[in-house]
Amino acid sequence: MSYNSNYRPGSVMAGTLDDRVTFIRKTYAHLAGAIGLFVFFSWAFLTSGISRSILQFIAAGQYTWLLFLGGFAVVGYLAQSMARADRPLSTQYLGLGIYTLGEALLFSPLILIAALYGARQGAPNVLADSAVVTLCTFAGLSGYVIIYNKDFSFLGGFLAAAMFTALGVIIVAILFGLNLGVWFSGIMILIASVSILYSTSRVLKYYRSDQYVAAALELFAAIALLFWYVLRIFLQMNRR
Repeated sequence: MSYNSNYRPGSVMAGTLDDRVTFIRKTYAHLAGAIGLFVFFSWAFLTSGISRSILQFIAAGQYTWLLFLGGFAVVGYLAQSMARADRPLSTQYLGLGIYTLGEALLFSPLILIAALYGARQGAPNVLADSAVVTLCTFAGLSGYVIIYNKDFSFLGGFLAAAMFTALGVIIVAILFGLNLGVWFSGIMILIASVSILYSTSRVLKYYRSDQYVAAALELFAAIALLFWYVLRIFLQMNRR
């Protein structure tokens, strides 16, 4: 199977087989490290009471969730900028760590709700089930792109439009107190799945061999989006 004709000159996937294998190994090793760090931060926030404090802060006012999301967007932008390959390697790692910490803070209220619901209802472990579904879905989609040499980078325009539309729907729902039901979570899971195909393709087509930290961050962002809505839909379905 030849990759060289399908990827941009200068990208690692247009290079030698050894370069490709090393890049993929480093990228997914750093991705695994980011996931492990996310689990640790989430556990620390949950057991220390930080998750409860954040949930109380969000529940205190109608617009606090928008402020929280806005703050995360700023942190995410700065972290992604730090993880660029033209930055020193230590700065790239710091960017990946900051982004992982930010995701854990963003998830902390939802994880607390899932933990409390499971304890009170004796329901299936929604956190573990959601994590397994998310990781299996990611592995299947990302592996499909790599193994079969598929290019989904053309989906960037669709994803941008879909994400802006979804953001608009979320803002309207917050402002007017609307409840976004299971249908919205289902649509977002489809969008997140497309994002995994797109991000994996982008990493392979455009990233150089020294951009494995930034590549891991992009893939982690796609996994986090999927996990958010898988966990959300598990909670919504178990409450029915």
